[in-house]
This record gives sequence, structure tokens and C-alpha cells, in this order.
Amino acid sequence: MNIFPATSRMQKISVLLFLAWVCFLFYAGIALFTSGFLLTRLELTNHSSCQEPPGPGSLPWGSQGKPGACWMASRFSRLVLVLIDALRFDFAHPQRSHGPGEPPVSLPFLGKLDSLQRILEIQPHHARLYQSKADPPTTTMQRLKALTTGSLPTFIDAGSNFASYAIVEDNLIKQLASAGRRVVFMGDDTWKDLFPGAFSQAFFFPSFNVRDLHTVDNGILEHLYPTMDSGKWDMLIAHFLGVDHCGHKYGPHHPEMAKKLSQMDQVIQGLVERLENDTLLVVIGDHGMTMTGDHGGDSELEISAALFLYSPKALFSGAPPEEPEIVPQISLVPTLALLLGLPIPFGNIGEVMTELFSEVEDSQPHSSALAQASALHLNARQVSRFLHAYSAASQDLQITELHRLQNLFSNASADYQRLLQSPQGAEAALQTVITELQQFLRGVRAMCIQSWARFSLGRMAGGAALMAAACFLCLLVSQWATYPGFCFRPFLLIPMACGLVGTILCAGLLTTTGLKLDPVVLGAMAAVGSLLPFLWKAWAGWGSKRPLAALLPIPGPVLLFLLIRFAAFFSDSFVVAEARATPFLLGSLILLLIAQLHWEGKLLPPKLLTMPRLCFPASTGPPQHSGTYALGLGVGLLLCIRLAGLFHRCPEETPACRSSPWLSPLASMVGGRAKNLWYGACVGALVALLAVVRLWLRRYSNLKSPEPSVLFVRWGLPLMVLGTAAYWALASGADEAPPRLRALVAGASVVLPRAVAALAASGLMLLLWRPVTVLVKATTGAPRTRTVLTPFSGPPTSQADLDYVVPQIYRHMQEEFRGRLERTRSRGPLTVAAYQLGSVYSAAMVTALTLLAFPLLLLHAERISLVFLLLFLQSFLLLHLLAAGIPITTPGPFTVPWQAVSAWALMATQTFYSMGHQPVFPAIHWHAAFVGFPEGHGSSTWLPALLVGANTFASHLLFAVGCPLLLLWPFLCESQGPRKRWQSLGNEAEARVRPEEEEEPLMEMRLRDAPHHFNAALLQLGLKYLFVLGIQILACALAASILRRHLMVWKVFAPKFIFEAVGFIVSSVGLFLGIALVMRVDGAVSSWFRQLVLAQQR
Repeated sequence: MNIFPATSRMQKISVLLFLAWVCFLFYAGIALFTSGFLLTRLELTNHSSCQEPPGPGSLPWGSQGKPGACWMASRFSRLVLVLIDALRFDFAHPQRSHGPGEPPVSLPFLGKLDSLQRILEIQPHHARLYQSKADPPTTTMQRLKALTTGSLPTFIDAGSNFASYAIVEDNLIKQLASAGRRVVFMGDDTWKDLFPGAFSQAFFFPSFNVRDLHTVDNGILEHLYPTMDSGKWDMLIAHFLGVDHCGHKYGPHHPEMAKKLSQMDQVIQGLVERLENDTLLVVIGDHGMTMTGDHGGDSELEISAALFLYSPKALFSGAPPEEPEIVPQISLVPTLALLLGLPIPFGNIGEVMTELFSEVEDSQPHSSALAQASALHLNARQVSRFLHAYSAASQDLQITELHRLQNLFSNASADYQRLLQSPQGAEAALQTVITELQQFLRGVRAMCIQSWARFSLGRMAGGAALMAAACFLCLLVSQWATYPGFCFRPFLLIPMACGLVGTILCAGLLTTTGLKLDPVVLGAMAAVGSLLPFLWKAWAGWGSKRPLAALLPIPGPVLLFLLIRFAAFFSDSFVVAEARATPFLLGSLILLLIAQLHWEGKLLPPKLLTMPRLCFPASTGPPQHSGTYALGLGVGLLLCIRLAGLFHRCPEETPACRSSPWLSPLASMVGGRAKNLWYGACVGALVALLAVVRLWLRRYSNLKSPEPSVLFVRWGLPLMVLGTAAYWALASGADEAPPRLRALVAGASVVLPRAVAALAASGLMLLLWRPVTVLVKATTGAPRTRTVLTPFSGPPTSQADLDYVVPQIYRHMQEEFRGRLERTRSRGPLTVAAYQLGSVYSAAMVTALTLLAFPLLLLHAERISLVFLLLFLQSFLLLHLLAAGIPITTPGPFTVPWQAVSAWALMATQTFYSMGHQPVFPAIHWHAAFVGFPEGHGSSTWLPALLVGANTFASHLLFAVGCPLLLLWPFLCESQGPRKRWQSLGNEAEARVRPEEEEEPLMEMRLRDAPHHFNAALLQLGLKYLFVLGIQILACALAASILRRHLMVWKVFAPKFIFEAVGFIVSSVGLFLGIALVMRVDGAVSSWFRQLVLAQQR
């Protein structure tokens, strides 16, 4: 009896709508929490000017009466700023990398910028080398903002690194333009978005292609020296990208890095030779890079950059120290502003580099100290003015610390004014003033670093509560869905209508009152407005009739596993070590599954409910599972997990760990023999993956179907393998190609990935169009009773079954009555045979996963193909192991145990780490954005973001799409092959039997015996998977909220939350698509049955 009153199609639509609604609840909670947790600081639009000195008082000492004096008399009229992206400090100042008595370590980047050391030795009073400390996040756009405004970047701005917007705060470029100075720029086109229309002349070059080492640098060199010689500039900015791109492509230890640094050394020498006395040369790196060439985090190698200053005239009064001084990177902003005679940008919180304000020509130390105090006091007045303006506009600064700092500045300012009245003598008092001003400036910077992690506790609590309620909803409805009589559709329609009406009313109220419409708040209100009525109506009408214990069906071991996972997210050590902890948890869960199978006796043949099919006796096959079989599956699965663990990337917090060298692309390898061997292994993995899938389809006879999707598997997949192998060959040897073939290689590098992606898209479209991979034959055989094909086992048990069978029987009776059998007796009776209906759902799922895997594989390094092969193998092994413990009930309800869903979700996380990922921004594989687009994407940002996201969350997508296999696989494993029917010939005394035609078991066709149970099982599976994923994102949100003042919040907890949130969104979309694909196949099977019946009737 059908439970749902609606049709089968309406049941499917209802399931999909319910899953979409649950996903919306999670999305609303994530968005609400994120809006409260990752807020940017308030950006003031105030600007400094020469006409408005910062605060009361006269101009500082040394600037009165001088022509052109603004806040302080300028020391230079021109500036050359050379920004070498990712110029790590040890590139410019190599340290001793060996102990006494040990041989020196030869690194490619050591000693390549020897012109800096030579200048420091020959002209010690003209040059200085500093170790510049950048504030995280160490992404280029945030560093450029800091280097021009003197402010601190915020964490959320890192997400817009490649979609930057114009800077609205006061900055050096704007001050130069306001003063009528000519600013010429050449290099990274990021500056075009940050400072639109600010340059008198500009030469922009595309910056996003990290594989291109030379285009930007060569373009700069084409214009650099002619522009300098022309003299039509006051500030010249050259932003080189070759060093940064070389780090991304090869890493810092590759010989290409030595070539790039040598090129930069020649550039610096050429600039030094052309400088005039009124020009200051600044060579700086915006950030460093890790041992793998990445950046974005806050490790020591990432935040340590080089800063080199040089002037043809004497700039420093003393010799340089043995070890370069460490200065904050934003200290360059107020220093350059005062040296050029400009106002310090309004929002600057950097501290001037006092060494540059010494009186070199005056031998009196008092004069130098007074000049330094003047610059510091002017800097402090500007910062104090900014604090007053900021605290009036925002309340996120700490009041107590703000008052303390203001008192410190007042005392230092009073002491400084007293010194101005008697400038001679009092050296001790002058040093005290300098110390107090430095303490004030450094205290302000420390306070801002701590305070500008603004949080909205109300939004954070509301988002976490909404996610928790969504998890609770998944838990309850996943249990209710299998109960007879429960129909969720009436419970869903009214709450959704309530949520929609409430949102419209709220939006109207906000509009009429003039308040800003916040889409995040509106979405959260819609979620709450629909969730609460649903829980109330469902509980009142259904849940209150059940005991509470029955509504929480999670087994004890699985509950313990979920609690361990939940608690682990609150420890930064466990989050950092998750790549090692996840395989351990997965292995433990697998051993628990094997032990549970043994304890429950499920390693013996399951007692399937089988009934005779239309007067033919049922036969029992050999045992499906044995102890040795399950143990072999477990050992194979553990071996695959261990092998996948060899592809690991070490987090920055574990310096003793060494990342797997197999994660790098083949192009980074130096040895040709080793590269060829690895290339053969990668191609072998591709062929093995294709062979495994084809053998599986052949085993279940789905490869014999003439359907277009099967033909594509037979011919299209080999073409995709061939295209992928050819692309890898070109990508790994592009730099070694002869010059006359480079254009052809470049063109093929564009065409091949796009062709593979187009083939995959075509295969998926064919699969959606004709998803039924069944071979139908009409055969003749020995005289016997005509076979009537039924989609159920045993005799008809419902009116629907009778409606299906009776027309065929009636047709058969008509044919016998009219004598039609006489005309076909000579060639035997007609038999309709449909091959492998029992694997029609799984075949479509496996085909779809294979078609998805190849484009995702192209976005990874070549050797990750071995991980993809292991992914498919361990997935098959886990499915067979889980199928041994899932009973098959006919006609239902069907259910997937919690341990199966938990293991599947955990395997997705384990594969994420095996693909070389880490939940931190420096570990993102940016090179994926250029697969098929080596020249970049122009102004488009969504396509590179899509490619990088697909690379990062490939495991989440594949396992989510394949999640329905957890439901289908036990039915697929009902029999290891077709069973033979036996028919007795003659009387019993003869005891002679002969095999007749093979008869396949029902397998997945059992799911069609009860459409309601099938749809309910898909809903339950989806809700369980969302619950396991929701628990993880809820734990990350709570950990980031509770530990928001933790030392590691922005290094560990915030990135982990962002990655889990995006991973949840990708997984939920993949899950929805996977379930929708199963329903599409089910609808196609129903249409196929109807067409078959009509054909037989004709």
C-alpha cells in the first residue's frame, strides 16, 4: 500500500525540496555566524593635509621657515620604489646555515643578491638593510594596502585578494597626487584596482598567472630605464612578480629561483647607477614565502621580508649593525611621507624609522636626537588624532588601554614642548621623550592588533543556534522518515509559507523605517520562521507520540566517535594534527565494523526474503560473506588508507615534519629519468582507474548496453585518459620544448584540458538523458511457458502489482485463444530478457563519479592521480565491507546505519588531506586556476575561483555525490553473479535436470517494490550525512566563538571554520545532485518498464 497520497514523482520532488530546505537552514546559520565573526574594521575616509597639522601646536623643529615645508621639510624630491613580490629576508641577507666544522649548505637562493651586501660594505652611510615584519595575512593585496596606508589588514580581506577594490582610506599615492607629484607605475595590475586613475603613467601586466615567471618582469624592464632617463616622474613604482611566481611554481630551492634573484640583482645595480642625489631607492618585499613557495599565513618565513634603502648622498650617521634591525612593515609609510615632505596618511599607525631622521652633516648628537624626537612627535600626534576620530566613530577599541595610551602621549607631548623651549642640553630628557613616544606608538599598534578582531556576539550566537537546530532537525526527521504513516510534506508547506511571509513583512518594516536591508539577517529570519513552526507542528502531530529514546537512534560507538570529532575541533593541536588523526579514526572505525559484524553474526550468509518467481523455484546461492572475506576487505582498506597517507602536506606548526615530495608537479623535477618514471606511473594510474571502472561495469554486464552513456564509457573515457596523459606530458616538459614548438605546446596546453572537460560534460549530459544501462533481448528457445517480466519478486501483493501483471497475462490468453502461438511454434516461444536491471542505479552513479573525477584530476598535480586511484579502490572496499553489515529487508523500510554514514564522511576528510590540502590559506593550490587558461582569465574572477574551489574540495564533492551508493550497494551485493534456473525434465524417477537460461537476482530492483520506502531511505540517508557534516561545522563555529581571543584563532580556528563552511556547502550541493541523479534513474526505469509493457502488448 502506498503511504504517500501523492504520486511517485511528487514524492521525489518533496524529498528534494525537503533536503534543499534543510541545506538552506545550514546556509543561513553559517552566513549569520560569519557576519558576526569575520567583520572588517571601520575604514575612515578622513584625509591629512598640509593645511591641517595633526593636533595643536607649531610645526616641528627643523621645518619652520623652509620653503615647501608641509609637516616636515622634505629630504628627497624623488622616490624609486622597487617592490619584489615575496622577497624573503634571507634571500637578501643569507645567514649561516651550518655550524662550526660543518660544510656549508648550498641553497640556490643564497648569495644571489650580492650587490646589496657590496653596497653595504662600500657605502655604509648610504644604505641599510632591514628585516621587515609583515602583518598577517601575507597576501599581496593586504600587503599593498598596508604599505600605502600604514594600517593593519583584517582577516576577512584575505578572501578578496584577487578581487580587490579601490582603497578609500588615506594613502601615500593619494597624498602624492594631491601634492601634484607625478607617480609612474609598472608591474602587477592589482594596483590598477586599488588606485584607479591615480597614476600619471602606468604599465599594467596581468598578475594572476603564477606559472608565468617572465611576462611581468620583462614588461617592467622594457619601460623602467627609459622612464628613469626621461625624468618625467616624481615617484616610480616597479612591482616585480617573478620571484613570487617562481616560488609558487617551483619553490625557493629550485635553480629557477637563483636565476630570478640574479635578474633582480642586475635590476638593482642598474637603478643604483642611474640615481641622482635627490632620489631615494627603496627595495622591499611585500611578504616572504614558505619552504614550498606559498604564502598567506603568519609563519616566520612568510612574514619576514627584506627592506633595503639607498641614497647617493649620506643618509645615516653611523655604520650598519652586524644583524639588520627588525622593523614593522607599516613603519615605512610615515617614514617615506616625512622624507618626501608629505602629510602622514590619516589612518597610519606605523612608527617612523628614527635612524633616517638623523642630522648626518651635524656632528652634534643632540641635534640628531632632537630631529628624531621631532619626527616621532609628529608621528604620535597623527596617531593620536586618528585614535580620537576612530573611537568617536566606533566602539571596538579597549577603553582602558585607550585612556592609558592617551595619558602617555599627553605626558610625552608636554615634555617635548618643554624641550623645544630649551633645545640645548638635556640629552637624558630627550632620550626619555623618545622612549615615551615610541612606547605610545607601539602600544597603539598592539592595541589595534588585538581590538580589530571585532565580533558581534549576537550574530555569532544566533548562527550557532540555527546550525544546532538544523542538526537536531536532521536527527529527528531521519528517524521519523522510516516510520509508516509519517508524511513530512504537509508539515513542510505551512512552515515554509510562514517563513516567507515573515521575511516579507520584516523587509517591508525595515524599508519603511529607513534601515538597511541586510540579506544575511533576512535569510536567518526566513530560516527561523520556517524552522520553528515545522518543529512545533511535527512534534505536536507526530513526535510526541513516540518515546524520546526512540528518536535518538545513534549507536553508542558512533555517538562516541562523533563526540570525539566534536571535541577535537576545540583544540588547536588536534586541528593542526587532523591530517594524522583522521586516518587513525577511520582505521579504528573500520576495525570496529569488522568486530561488530563478527559479534552480530553477520559474516554468515544473510537470510534474504526471497519468494518463488512465477512458478519457478527459488535457488539459494553460495554464502555471500565469510570471516576471511570481511577481514580481507578490512586489510585492503587499511592498506589503501596507509598508502594514501604517504601523500601528505605538513602544517606550518610542525617544522620537524617533512611534506611529501610527491605533491609537487612533475615540471618542478630536475632529473629527466626520474621525471619519466613518475610520468609513467601517473599514466599507469589513469589506465588502472579506467580499467577498474570498466571491469566493474563489465562484471555486472552494464557495459553491454547500447545506450549512448554506455557507448561514451566505452569510447569517451579512453579519449579523456589520452587527453589527460598528453596534457601532463606537455605541462611537465613545456620549459624544455624547442623554441619552434613552443607555440604549438602552448596551444595544446589550452585545448587539451578544455577538451577533457567538454568530454566529461558531454558524458554527464548523455547519462542524464538516457541513464538506464540495460540490455534487452528478444530470444527464442525450447518450448516452455512464456516469461513475464516483473519488477518485483514473488506473486503480486498489491493492487499496483496486479495492474502491472494482469494486462500481460490477459494478452497471453488472447494469443493462445487466437492461435498465435501456432505461428511461432516452429521457431520457439518468444522470451523478453533484460540484463542487469539489478545494477542500474549503481552503474549510473559509478559512471557519473568517473566522469566527474577526470576533470577534477586535471586540476591537481600529476602524481595525485595515484590518490584518485586509491580513492576509488578504498571506496569500493568500504562499500563492500559496509554492505556485509546492512540487512536487506523486503519490502522495506530500507535504512543505512550511522556507522556507514560516519565512515563515508570521515573518508572524505581523509582524502582531502591525502590530496595535499590543509585548512589554511597558504596551502591552497592556486595553480589550478590556470589549467586550460595559462594566460589568465582577464577581468573574470568567478571562473578562477571555481577552478581553485574544485581543486580544494574535490574529495568533498566526489564523496557527497557518491553517498547514495551506501544505500544501493547492499542490494548490489545480494548475489555475486547470475543464478541459474533449473527445470525438471520427465518424471521424478529419471531425476534428469538440465540448466535453462540464467536468471539474475533482483538486487536493486527490490527498491522498486516499495517506492515510498525507497524515497524515504534517500531522504534519511541525506539527512544523516548532513547531520554528520553539520556537527563538524557547528563544532568549528563554537570553537571559533569560544576561543575568539585565543592566540591561534586567526591562524588555526578561523581558517578551519572557513574551510569547513565551504566544504559543507560543496558537500550539500553534491549530495543533492547525487540523490537527484538516483531519482532521475528511477524515473527513467519506470518509463522503461511502461514502454516495455506497451511493446509486449503490441
